[in-house]
Amino acid sequence: MSALARWCMRHRLVAVLIWLLAFGGTAAAAVGAGAAFSNDYEVPGTESAKAHALLREGFHGQGGDTDTIVWRAPDGQSVRTPAVQERMTRALDSIAGLPGVGSVAGPYGPGPDSGARISADGRTAYAVVTFDRQADSVPKGEAKAVVDAARNPTTQADGLQVELGGRAIDLTEAPSAHLAEVIGVAIAAVVLFLAFGSLAASLLPIATALVSVGTAYFGITLLGHTMPVADFAPMLGTLVGLGVGIDYALFIVTRHRKGLKRGLPVAEAAESAVATTGRAVVFAGATVCIALLGMLVLRLGFLNGVAIAASLTVVLTVAASVTLLPALLSYIGMRALSRRERRKLAAEGPLPEAVTGFAARWSGFVERHPKLLGLVAAAVMVVLALPTLSLHLGTSDQGNNPATSTTRKAYDLLAEGFGPGVNGPLTVVARLGGAGDRVAVDALTESIRTTKGVAAAGPAVFNRSGDTAVVTVVPDSSPQSRATSELVDRLREDVIPRAGHDNSMQVHVGGVTAGYDDFAEVIVGKLPLFVGVVIALGCVLLLLAFRSIGIPVKAAAMNVAAVASSFGVVVAIFQWGWGSEPLGLGSAGPIEPFLPVIMVSVLFGLSMDYQVFLVSRMYEEWLETGDNKRAVRVGLAETSRVINSAAVIMISVFLAFVLSGDRIIAMFGIALAAAVALDAFVLRTLLVPALMHLLGGANWWLPAWLDRRLPKISIEPPERRPHAKLPLQRPGADPATSEDPAEPATSSR
Repeated sequence: MSALARWCMRHRLVAVLIWLLAFGGTAAAAVGAGAAFSNDYEVPGTESAKAHALLREGFHGQGGDTDTIVWRAPDGQSVRTPAVQERMTRALDSIAGLPGVGSVAGPYGPGPDSGARISADGRTAYAVVTFDRQADSVPKGEAKAVVDAARNPTTQADGLQVELGGRAIDLTEAPSAHLAEVIGVAIAAVVLFLAFGSLAASLLPIATALVSVGTAYFGITLLGHTMPVADFAPMLGTLVGLGVGIDYALFIVTRHRKGLKRGLPVAEAAESAVATTGRAVVFAGATVCIALLGMLVLRLGFLNGVAIAASLTVVLTVAASVTLLPALLSYIGMRALSRRERRKLAAEGPLPEAVTGFAARWSGFVERHPKLLGLVAAAVMVVLALPTLSLHLGTSDQGNNPATSTTRKAYDLLAEGFGPGVNGPLTVVARLGGAGDRVAVDALTESIRTTKGVAAAGPAVFNRSGDTAVVTVVPDSSPQSRATSELVDRLREDVIPRAGHDNSMQVHVGGVTAGYDDFAEVIVGKLPLFVGVVIALGCVLLLLAFRSIGIPVKAAAMNVAAVASSFGVVVAIFQWGWGSEPLGLGSAGPIEPFLPVIMVSVLFGLSMDYQVFLVSRMYEEWLETGDNKRAVRVGLAETSRVINSAAVIMISVFLAFVLSGDRIIAMFGIALAAAVALDAFVLRTLLVPALMHLLGGANWWLPAWLDRRLPKISIEPPERRPHAKLPLQRPGADPATSEDPAEPATSSR
C-alpha cells in the first residue's frame, strides 16, 4: 500500500488522468451503446415460467408490453355519449398510428370483447395499447407520445378524465434529473466541511466518490449488454457507491490530517494514511463485495446482475480511495488543514492530539454503565425488529404509486369501475395433446368460473394450430392481495388437478401475482443458505483479522440485529403505510420478493465497515497494552467521532434517494439509512462496547492450536511511533490501571 501511495503521489497527474480517461471512456461507450436493462423476474422451472413459455410458444406476436388508457365521464354522463365516443375514438386512432404501437383495442369497436371494456354504470371505459416490444425496450419518447396523444386538452374537455397505466407508461413518470444524487452529495459536502473546516479537504471525498461512482454507473450500463441487469441496478450502485465512497475517503483524509498535525510532511502523512487506514478501507470494501457476491449462490440470473453491478461500484470506490485520493492530497498540500489549524501548527509546532469532549466522556460513561446501556440498546433493536415478523413478500404494483401519478389514477379507476382484479389478471395456459382436450378446456373454464375468489373467467382462446389454449382469469381481489395468492394456490392444487383426469393436457397458472409468488417462494427457500454463506465468510475474515472467536460472533449477531431492525422500519413504512403517502412513496403494499436478498447483502457489508474501523483501533490498543478496558475505551473515544460523521453522511445520501421517485430505490434508501443509523448510534457506539466491557479479556480469546494454523494478516498496522513496552513489561505497572480517556493514546505508548 505504501508503494502504491508513493507512486500515485509522484505521478499525480498521470493518476488523475487515468481516472478521468476511465470515466470519460466508459461514459462515451455507454452513451453510444445505450441501455439494455432487463426486469425479468422469471425463475426457470416454476409454474409461472412454464405458463409464460407456453403462451410465448403458442401465441406468437403477443410478446409486446400491454398498457391501458382509462377514461371516466363526469357525473350524469356516460362514456357512450356521442361527444365522448367521438373524441376518444379520434384519440385512439391517432395512438394506433404512433411509432412503436402495435395495436389498440378499444370499447367502441365491433369485437366480441369491446362491450366488456365499459363498466356496468357506463361511466368508465378503457382501451388496451400493445407496443411492439417489451416495456424494458420501449423508448421513453414513444411512451410519452402515447401519453400526450391521450391526455391532450381536446380529449379531456368537458370534465372527461383520462389516465394511463402500464409498465411502459410508468417510464414517463420516472424523474429525468438526478435530484437525489445532487441533494445527497450537497449534504455530504456540508457535513465534511463542518468536520474538517477546510474546503479543499471536504471536496476530496466528494471528488473521488463522484469519479469512481460515475465510472461504475456507465460501466453497469455496458454490463447490461453482456448479462441480465435490472434497471434499478445503476441507481442501487450509485446509492451504495456514494455512501461507501465518501466514507472511505473520509477515513483516509482524517488519518492524513492527523499525520499533518503531528508534523509529518505532506507526502509522508498521505503515505502513512494509505498504508494504515487505506488497508482497512480495502478490507472493508472486500467484506462488502463478499456480501454482495453471496447472491450468486442463489443462482438467479436476475440477482446475479445486481450483485456484480453493485460489487463493481464498491471495487471502483475502493480503488479510487487508495489511488486517486493520495494524488489529490499531494495537490492540496497543507490546505488539508483549516487556516486556524495551519496557524496553530506554525506557532506551537506539532502536538499530540488529545481525545477530549463528548467522545471521551461518552466512552467513559459506557465503561461505567455497560449492563444498563447494553439492555437499553438491545431493547431498542428488538422493538424496531418486531414488524419484520409480519413481512409480506408480493406484488408491489402501480396501485402503490403516489396518488398524483397518472398510473395510480388509472389503476384506481379500473379497480373502481371493473373490480380490483382487472389490474392483474391470471393466465391459465394449457397445452393440448388429445382429441378430447378441447372439451376438457371448456370444462376447466366452467370450473374456474365457480371457484372462490374468481370474479370472471374465459372464454378459452385457442391458437391457430389448436394445440394451446389460454383462459384469462380475473380475481375479485387486487394483484397484491393475499387473497389473490391464495387463489393461485387453489387453482394449482385443487381446481386444475381435478380437471386433469381422463385427458392429456398440461395446464399452468401464470400472471403477475403468480410470477411474483413463485419468485418469492424460491427466494425464501434459498434465503437460509444465502444468509449462512454471507455470515460464515464475514466471520472467517474477522477471525483472520482480529484472531478472536468473540469478535466475529458479536459482529454476526450485530449484523443480524441491524438487518432485522431496518426491515422492521421498511415494513412499517411501506407495508403498513406509516407515513408513506405524506412522504410521496405511495400507498401501503407488500415488499418486493428480491428486496430481502439484496438488502441482506448490502446491509451485512455496510455493517461490517463500522465493525472493522471500530474494533481495529481497539485491537491495536489491546496488542500494545493488554488492557481490555483501556482498549475498548480508547478505541471508542478515538473512532466514534469519525464513525458518527461518516454515518451522518451515509444516512444523508441514502435518505436523499427517497426523492428518486422510484418505490424500490426509496425502499433501499430508507432501509440503508435506518440500518446505518442504528449501526452507528446504537450498536457500534453503545451495544458493542458495552458487551466488550462485560466480556473483558474473553473478547480476544483464540485457542492456541487455531492460532498456530491461521495465516497472519493485519487490517490496519500501527503508525510509526517510538517503541513502547507493554504495561506488563514496565516495572510496577498494573495492566488494569484505568487512564483518563481524554489523554492521547500516543502519549502512553
